[in-house]
Amino acid sequence: MKIQNEEAVSPVIGVILMVAITVILAAVIAAFVFGLAGTTGSSKNVGVTVSENETGYLITWQGGVDLGKITEFSVKNDTEDKIAVGESNSPSVGQVNFTEGKSDNEHILIVAAFDDGSEQVIFDKRF
Repeated sequence: MKIQNEEAVSPVIGVILMVAITVILAAVIAAFVFGLAGTTGSSKNVGVTVSENETGYLITWQGGVDLGKITEFSVKNDTEDKIAVGESNSPSVGQVNFTEGKSDNEHILIVAAFDDGSEQVIFDKRF
């Protein structure tokens, strides 16, 4: 009786799979080394709440690690800027700003500029 040696995968297929894995790994490593994967920006941590009253909106600064790094901010609605605070007036914890004018289904957007030159939307809601 003759015993045959049966292998599950032929050597050719094994070599092809090894080459494919090597090429994929090389491509991934090259993407990170040469910066093709891109960089992710860091987001700022600022807490703010906006509430409605009869004639406008109350903006309350709640805090956050990056609150003191705000150099200016603007509050915008669908058509115009409502508040633009200058460089010397960085908001502080508990500070309340008031906007005048209010309409139904209004979109409020608060954009803050930080001392590192970045800008970030810190509030975006439709009332």
